Amino acid sequence: MVPGNINLTQLQTFLWVASLRSFRKTAEKMNTTQPAISARIARLEETLGVRLFERETSFIRVTAKGLELLPYAEKLLRTSAQLVDRIGQEENLPGILRLGVSETIVHTWLPTFLSGLHRKYPAIAVEIVVDATPNLRQELIDRSLDFAFLMGPVSDFQIENHDLIEFEVIWAAVPSLEVDAGRTLSLDELAHNPLITYAKNTRPYAELARQLRKNTDLPARIFPSSSLAAILKMALDGIGIASLPRKMIQAELDKGTLIEVTCDWQPPNLKFTASYPTEPYNPVTEKFIEHALETTREYQKQTTR
Repeated sequence: MVPGNINLTQLQTFLWVASLRSFRKTAEKMNTTQPAISARIARLEETLGVRLFERETSFIRVTAKGLELLPYAEKLLRTSAQLVDRIGQEENLPGILRLGVSETIVHTWLPTFLSGLHRKYPAIAVEIVVDATPNLRQELIDRSLDFAFLMGPVSDFQIENHDLIEFEVIWAAVPSLEVDAGRTLSLDELAHNPLITYAKNTRPYAELARQLRKNTDLPARIFPSSSLAAILKMALDGIGIASLPRKMIQAELDKGTLIEVTCDWQPPNLKFTASYPTEPYNPVTEKFIEHALETTREYQKQTTR
């Protein structure tokens, strides 16, 4: 408890309602009920003797006194987190984070991240949503996600981005397609086969479509998919030549079930960021980003040995 019988949960609830402008969304975010959120705000308003929100039919507006409280609430939560960080046991840091992840990350870097996170912060509960980057980007902006590992950065002034990891993307096919892997093919030659790539609303698809328009004579057959697992399956079934992260298919390349196809146009590397909203303040986020960047350093050391 802090002076005046105001507790940190009430302040955290106040910050979420101020950010989301919704008691219902705040209840979902804090894993509780809407009446519980309303009760916390009512007790906080009663203690302070002021109204913090104007409740209207279609939206909630922060009052002048609510705006005045915002920096004090953030400071108290930050001070509390620093207290736990410096004096308490780091592994007891509690929290729930809703994490959005691109599928490329799921198949490569994520297991290392999660195993380390569980060892270091066992009290942090993580809810994982796997989706395409455009959807994850919107959910971050809407505050439906606390954090995301996605093809970034996210261009929004309330979202902070940290460079996370980069993956080389290559063309790969089954040997039975009889693609001439002994030389560098032109994109026009490559496009005699169906080309399997990421979904239409992604950067890899847009880059490929642009290059095909510039460099090929005949209409190319592009098979887009929002699932990397499906792209890999189609490649292994011999449907076409796929663009896939090398790290994801290294085992197939080593076994010879897939071969690398060299082309004079290679798909651009996939660059991922760790992105998260800067408001409202969440003390768990700082630990999360520290661990993510540390995991990347360790992952890169292991995969380059």
